Formats: sequence, structure tokens, C-alpha cells
Amino acid sequence: MAEAITLEVCVDSVHGLAAAIDGGADRIELCAALETGGLTPTAGLLRAASACPVPVVAMIRPRGGDFCFDAPETRLMQDEIDAVAAAGLQGVVLGASLPDGRLDQRALERLVRRARDLGLRCTLHRAIDLCPDLAQATRAAADLGFERILTSGGARSAPEGLAGLERCFDAAAGRIAIMPGAGIHADNVDLLRARLPLTDLHASCSVPLPAPAPMVAALGFDAGGRRQTSSTLVARLKAKLVG
Repeated sequence: MAEAITLEVCVDSVHGLAAAIDGGADRIELCAALETGGLTPTAGLLRAASACPVPVVAMIRPRGGDFCFDAPETRLMQDEIDAVAAAGLQGVVLGASLPDGRLDQRALERLVRRARDLGLRCTLHRAIDLCPDLAQATRAAADLGFERILTSGGARSAPEGLAGLERCFDAAAGRIAIMPGAGIHADNVDLLRARLPLTDLHASCSVPLPAPAPMVAALGFDAGGRRQTSSTLVARLKAKLVG
């Protein structure tokens, strides 16, 4: 019988954390502001996740936008890594790019060294999807000491990026885990299972939240697009992975 695939669910609130656990997630990616792709979670959310019954890894991303971080931002990311370690979580999810999309190996060496010195495991996030050569970036990530890569194969969603994902798996050669993510749910995961030797899978398993109240939107407090983790969707996807 094939081994079950580890399901990682990304969440950005205490309600999402509870829903992911209730639905059967095997690992949590803890973030803030998932509507922007995920930012570093708050100190309070880190503390709330410290009692989680499954492993938790935290996003390290100090702002939205691209992944080209200057020296002050890199120092800030190191401090954020320290906070994750102090909260007792398992690992961090991070990335850094050069303006041409290639991985910023100098910044990543500093960040990965900081994390590993603190006993944290490291996942390279979807900054890799900007790289012009996914295979080369996969090998570089393994050399840098990352344990896992979260990627859509360079496409908007993992089902659209199957060719790129196959290049990542081939380049990984068993040295680093490839975890497809973006646009994955119970109704399309069989497509990935048929083409890829999956060990890990990443999903939000979320539903849209209601539109903000007009005054809230008018004052700029909520731009819309927020979503909420659904324990039902987590459970449906998990069932597909163990079946």
C-alpha cells in the first residue's frame, strides 16, 4: 500500500488554524494576509500555534510584492526567524529573489543558516516560480539546505504547471522534497497524483468570506478577497490523499 501524502494547509487566523486541524491537516503553514500570498504571522498567532497538535511552519515574508529584499529587510527576516524559534514551531517558509527572478543565494544562505542554527527546518516558497530555470533553482535550493520546495511549477496553479513540476521532481533526484501548491483541491488532485510522485501537497482549502461592509471598504480597512479555511474542504482533500 502506498504511503499517505502529507497535506499541508496554509492558514492566516486562529479560526483557520482550528479548521485545518479539525479537517485533518498533517502540517500547518502559518501566515498573515493570505490574500497577498502570505506574510509573516503576528506574535499572537505564533503563540496560538505553539500548542498545535501537528507540526507548524511559519511564513517569513515582511511585506507584499516581489521577493527582492534589501539588507534591512533581510535583517528583519532574521529577527522574524528568531521569533518563530522562540515560539517553538517546527520550521520556516521563506524565499528571496534577484531582479531577474533567479534565487538570491547570498540572502538565502544567511536566512537558512540562521534558521538551521536555531533548529528550524526550511521550506523554499513560491519565489522559485519566478526562476527562469526551475531545474537549476531546485538543485540550488537543495545545496542551500532547504528541506522542501513549495511550487506551482512556474504557473498560476499547480495543475497548469505540471510540466514545470515534473522538471522540479526530476532535478530534485531525492535530495529535496517537492511540494506542489496553488489551486489544488479534491476535484483536481487526482490529475497531480497520476503524473507526479507526490509525498507532500499544499493547499488553502478555503472559501471566500462575505464582502466587507460598505463603510469598511470605503475607509480602506478591507480590500476584499479574504478567504476562510474550511474544515470540510480539508477533510475532502485529505480523504483523496489516503484513498
